[in-house]
Amino acid sequence: MRKIAIITGSRGEYGYLRPIIRAIQKDPEMDYFVVATNMHLLTEFGYSLEEFKKDGFKVEEKIYNTFDGYTTLTMAKSLGVFLMQLPEVLDRTKPDIILCAGDRGETMVTSMTGAYMNIPVAHIQAGELSGNIDGITRHAITKFAHIHFCANISFADRVEKMGEQKFRIFNTGAPQLDELIKEETTPKDVLFKKYRLNKNKPVFILVQHPVTEEFGDEAKHMEEILKAIVKFDVQIFCIFPNSDAGNKDIKKSIDQYRNSNFKMFRNIPREDYAGMMKISEVIIGNSSSGIIESPVFKLPAVNIGRRQQDRLQADNVINVGYNAEEIEKAIKQAITPEFKKIASNCVSPYGDGQSSEKIVKILKEIKIDDQLLNKKLTY
Repeated sequence: MRKIAIITGSRGEYGYLRPIIRAIQKDPEMDYFVVATNMHLLTEFGYSLEEFKKDGFKVEEKIYNTFDGYTTLTMAKSLGVFLMQLPEVLDRTKPDIILCAGDRGETMVTSMTGAYMNIPVAHIQAGELSGNIDGITRHAITKFAHIHFCANISFADRVEKMGEQKFRIFNTGAPQLDELIKEETTPKDVLFKKYRLNKNKPVFILVQHPVTEEFGDEAKHMEEILKAIVKFDVQIFCIFPNSDAGNKDIKKSIDQYRNSNFKMFRNIPREDYAGMMKISEVIIGNSSSGIIESPVFKLPAVNIGRRQQDRLQADNVINVGYNAEEIEKAIKQAITPEFKKIASNCVSPYGDGQSSEKIVKILKEIKIDDQLLNKKLTY
C-alpha cells in the first residue's frame, strides 16, 4: 500500500486535488490523507475544510499557522509557523510520497520539508510562468521537488531547462480541468435559486487577489477595477481575495463601492464556481481561474495587472493594467458578439481532462529509491 500525504492551504487548490483523491480512492493499492492548513481552516475565507468533509475525504491533520493582519510581515511569519509544525506531522504519519500543488508559500515550505526529511515530493503545476512572488516560489518548489507534473509540454521543457532530470518530468495536463471538462457543474436553475440571482440580468465574476510586490497599492488598484465595473448594470458575483498581504485593503475598497448588484462570498463549492463560469458573461480580475479554467467554458476573461503575467493564455483573455477606463473598455470588448465568437473557438492549453488518472498512475508506479531521492542537477 502506497500512502500519499496531500498538503494544501489554499481554497483554489481544492480543484486540483479533488479529482486526484477520487482516483486514489478507486485504487485498492493506494491510500492518502490530507494535511489542511492556512485558508482551509479559517472562517474568514469560507472554512473550505467543509468541502473535504462534504466529499468524504480524510483530513487527518490540521495545522493552524496564519497570522491576522495580512501584511508582508505576517505572510512570512505564517510560513515560519507552518515550517515549525509540518516536520512533526510528517514524522508521525510517515507518508511514502508528499503531493502538493501550485505556487503558494505553503507549497514551497512543504517541498523544502520533504526534501530535508528525505521524503519524495510530487508537485502539480510545475514549470509555468506567472507574475508576483508566486512565479519565484513555483521555481523554488521545482528545485526541492522530486517529481514534476506539468500541464503542458512547454512547461515540461522549461523544467528540464532548469536542470531537472528528464525521468522526473511528466506532461500530465492540469487536474483542475478534469471535472470541468466532464461538466461536473451545478445546474443553472439551482445556482439562480441558491444565490438569489436575477435570471434576467447578466452576471460578471470578479476575483481579485493581492499582489505581494504591490503591497500598499491594493486599495488604489481595486478602486480602479470597481470604478469600471459599477458602470455596468449587471450582477457582480465576487469571491473574497486570498490571505496574502493586502487582503484587507481589497475588501475595504469593495465595501466602499458595493451596491445591490454585488453578491459577496468568502468561498463557494467547486461545482458552484464552475457552474457560475458556465453561465457568466465574463470573469474579471487576476485569478488563475481566468486563465486556466475559463477556456473550458469559452468564457471571456479580463485579466488585470501582473499577477498572471507571462502565463500561457488562450484567445479568450484580454490583458489590461490598473486603469478604470482601460478596464471598462476591455469589459465592453469582452462581451461583444465578435469577441464571444473568438472565445467560443478558444482551446485550453492546459490538458484534456484525463490528468488525475495519469498523476495517480505515476504516484503508484514510480520507484522510490536513491535515484529518485538524491537529485542530480544537470545545470
